[in-house]
Amino acid sequence: MKTWTLRAHGEDLTLDEVEDLRAGSGEAVVRLRAAALNHRDVWLQQGNYFITKLPVTLGADGAGVVCEVGPGVAKEWLGAEVVVNPAIGWGDSEAFAVDDFRTLGTPDNGTFATHIRIPVEQLCRKPDHLTFLQAAALPLSGLTGYRALFSRGGLKKDETLLITGIGGGVAQFMLQYAVAAGAKV
Repeated sequence: MKTWTLRAHGEDLTLDEVEDLRAGSGEAVVRLRAAALNHRDVWLQQGNYFITKLPVTLGADGAGVVCEVGPGVAKEWLGAEVVVNPAIGWGDSEAFAVDDFRTLGTPDNGTFATHIRIPVEQLCRKPDHLTFLQAAALPLSGLTGYRALFSRGGLKKDETLLITGIGGGVAQFMLQYAVAAGAKV
């Protein structure tokens, strides 16, 4: 398989050929059809964002097709079109992550690769109305915006909301979610 690997801060990513992934217990291997660039990936590459290990395959956002499942994973996942949830080990609370929560792309290898091995609970089926490109753009910014508005902020219909920095990905998702929820933005 191939990966785009970051070896040192400030350096270009390198295209590497690495050993194929195998699914472990409770895991799936996804053949990625699309990965989205998040501003976080640029910050990681530049060394302007906390990174715990190098080398690493960056990328938090992705969508693809499950090509292998490990022991304990239902065979129905094979061939499923999925979106990857990059929030590894978030925990049970929708509003707060646990202390050892991490995001794909550091320290775990991310979606800038042809394949990714991931716990099956981090997968959700891709909505039929979305292309792989559209679905890959949702996870990190979409989840962050949703949790900020609803899980943490408790946004309700007819409330007024000011979103600063509307040019960023998270803010754009927040605008769409808030409008859909009936808020005044």
